[in-house]
Amino acid sequence: MPPIDWESVFHFSVHPVEMIVRGTAIYWFIFLIFRFLLRRDIGAIAVTDVMLLVLIADAASNGMSGNYDSVTDGCVLVATIAGWNYALNWMSFHFSVARRLLQPPPLALVRNGKVQRRAMRQELITMEELKYKLREQGVENLDEIRIAYLEEDGEISVLQHDRSPPGRSPGSRTPVP
Repeated sequence: MPPIDWESVFHFSVHPVEMIVRGTAIYWFIFLIFRFLLRRDIGAIAVTDVMLLVLIADAASNGMSGNYDSVTDGCVLVATIAGWNYALNWMSFHFSVARRLLQPPPLALVRNGKVQRRAMRQELITMEELKYKLREQGVENLDEIRIAYLEEDGEISVLQHDRSPPGRSPGSRTPVP
């Protein structure tokens, strides 16, 4: 067995700036796809978290790097991707303008029992999918819903109408005089 050539394992085979530029370009391209096209398909984790997982996995291959072949090259690429992920999370936390640009606002799918067809069409959500998600939350009838939102993470949150009997305030156990 030949000895390990440590220099070839840790040398730069692609210029680090080129890898940073490549990683940055791919990060932003995939971010825009997730932010504007695939919102409802993400699931229960944030867009940037999904991107981080996908891109770091891809950074282990040669897709973004121009066929790098050393550990050091891979580390630069992974650091670039993780750096962008941290930077976007940091900006979203500290600046409301960045948060509005980077994170989609909740989208009303149902208001006062009425389905918002335009929003459903915009996100390509079928009535069957909506009903399924509502049933998961214990809602059987659209009339029970005050508002249902498609959240940033692709989940649907529901606020129901208050169904207190007449003469009782919400949350009270005794009739209001």
